[in-house]
Amino acid sequence: MKRQKGWIVTFQPEGRTAEVMQGTSLLEAARKAGVVLTTRCGGKAGCLMCKVKVEDQSAAGIQPPGDAERRKLGSLLDEGVRLACQAAVRSNVTVHTPEDPLKAAVRRRLEAARRGDEDELW
Repeated sequence: MKRQKGWIVTFQPEGRTAEVMQGTSLLEAARKAGVVLTTRCGGKAGCLMCKVKVEDQSAAGIQPPGDAERRKLGSLLDEGVRLACQAAVRSNVTVHTPEDPLKAAVRRRLEAARRGDEDELW
């Protein structure tokens, strides 16, 4: 039996990727890529904790939002925000995940050190 080719989901800012089959949720793809997306509702669009942002050029790579996602996100959908538990992959896509605050602080300090901005280190 011939293996079907999957779609590549890239998670930024980490640059991690996962190859998944069409119809896989972004939440499942994130887990496969080792990207932690917090959720309390078990993927039922109840907690809104798994929000991600899909780049404009990648928007076609995700199935359109269903009724539950539209009700929960409203105008955030216009900004490319999707619920990872509801958004299903239909082609290659790049997704931006919220950055952990501690990791973000460390990253900013390392970038400042590389630029020579010592004042930002303390």
